[in-house]
Amino acid sequence: MAYDGKIIRRALRRFEEDKRDREERTRVRRETVFDRQPRLREIDAQLRATMSRILSSALRRGTDPRAAVEALKKQNLGLQEERRLLLEGLGLPADCLEGKPACSLCGDTGWREGRMCRCLKSYCAREQQKELSRMLDLGNQSFETFSLEWYDQAEDPALGVSPRENMDWIFRTCKRYAEVFGPGSGNLLLTGEPGLGKTFLSAAIAREVSAGGFSVVYDTAVHIFDRFEARKFGRELGEAVEADVDRVMDCDLLILDDLGTELTTPFVQSALYGIVNGRITDRRATILSTNLKLDELARRYTPQIVSRMEGEYQVLPFFGEDIRRLKKERG
Repeated sequence: MAYDGKIIRRALRRFEEDKRDREERTRVRRETVFDRQPRLREIDAQLRATMSRILSSALRRGTDPRAAVEALKKQNLGLQEERRLLLEGLGLPADCLEGKPACSLCGDTGWREGRMCRCLKSYCAREQQKELSRMLDLGNQSFETFSLEWYDQAEDPALGVSPRENMDWIFRTCKRYAEVFGPGSGNLLLTGEPGLGKTFLSAAIAREVSAGGFSVVYDTAVHIFDRFEARKFGRELGEAVEADVDRVMDCDLLILDDLGTELTTPFVQSALYGIVNGRITDRRATILSTNLKLDELARRYTPQIVSRMEGEYQVLPFFGEDIRRLKKERG
């Protein structure tokens, strides 16, 4: 589960902002209490001075600071009891002057035993959701809001199945894929005309997988290939273009939308093969969404690319009437 650098930097910034806000609220609360009972300020200063002296002594001797803290507690029992009684007289709990960490596991450091703590992971997940929401309507596009009512129940004679039956199978396949997503999850190829639900289900998968703590990149083929070209031919310099390419190759799940809308050049074919083959080799999951059928993909791209798709991707064929048009007609 490797979030890309951009997401982690945003998460860390938000994490530190919230931490400072909590510390400021603690400071204001302490000052309010001290104003009500000045003796508490004096006790606090004495306790802090003793703590500093004992800890400094322990560190100079190279002894365990925890033993020094226990010694402090015993040495200042009288002051602690006086503080407790004064706070009780104000109707306040004994620990109201202490700033408690929001996360008891890492003490608000964001890291635990050399790994990212779950509290910081939650910030990464939220920042990733924001990033995905720039291109997807995550608020409305979810498995819970998906409806089969827009798909015809009449059987297609050529296919032997109705659009609704087909979409029910596709829906259950996508939902299961998202629910059990993990390292080494397979790849999906969503094909079919526009307006049949490919983007909707891609968004639902992105939402579910991201909420599970995995890194997800959703982008259009046009933009992704543009970034690869910018790096290859030096149109842009600096870390931004490198980071964009790295995100595509290193994320847990890549959703590449609108494949086939780009200008297909030899470079694009090479880049697509690099993405498809590289992510298969690294066992990183990919979802390709295209308006093209398999035979059209074969004509547009190289046989090697289509061969990798056919061998490593589960194909989900969408068919039926344009849902966006139906919704517009029905108001």
